[in-house]
Amino acid sequence: MASADLIRQLIDGGFLKVHPRDASQAGKLLARALRDIKTAKANLDIDEEAAYTFAYLAMLRAGRGLMFLKGYRPADGRQHKTVVDLAGHFLGTAYENLAYQFERMRRKRNQFTYEPDLPLGLKEAQEALETAREFVRQILRLSRQESPQLELGTED
Repeated sequence: MASADLIRQLIDGGFLKVHPRDASQAGKLLARALRDIKTAKANLDIDEEAAYTFAYLAMLRAGRGLMFLKGYRPADGRQHKTVVDLAGHFLGTAYENLAYQFERMRRKRNQFTYEPDLPLGLKEAQEALETAREFVRQILRLSRQESPQLELGTED
């Protein structure tokens, strides 16, 4: 789907709003995403669900940060899904698998949040952390291209 088509579809559906570019808000979200990665890593041996959740939150916040840099914000309704869709779109076809993993993590996090009997193991939490690291790394790359003056730090 062409860029304008996806964006128009999300706006027309009430899921996305045009918003003044906000580098300050984007920077805060991206910095928080980096902290979420560290928090996910610190929780791996304590609580797999917490580690998975923080890995997912890192991706969500990074995606929202990129949206603010691009001049959009999710609207009421399905905010997480909108961030997944638009972040995947901005990442492009070279990162389709990464965007797919973000969507998969969104669904899984929703399932174990509302259906606590679903199992989540250490291996799945570790994979989520690695996916989140790569996703945030790519969002940081795009964000620096979009707004080179941002002081974003690095993911270690």
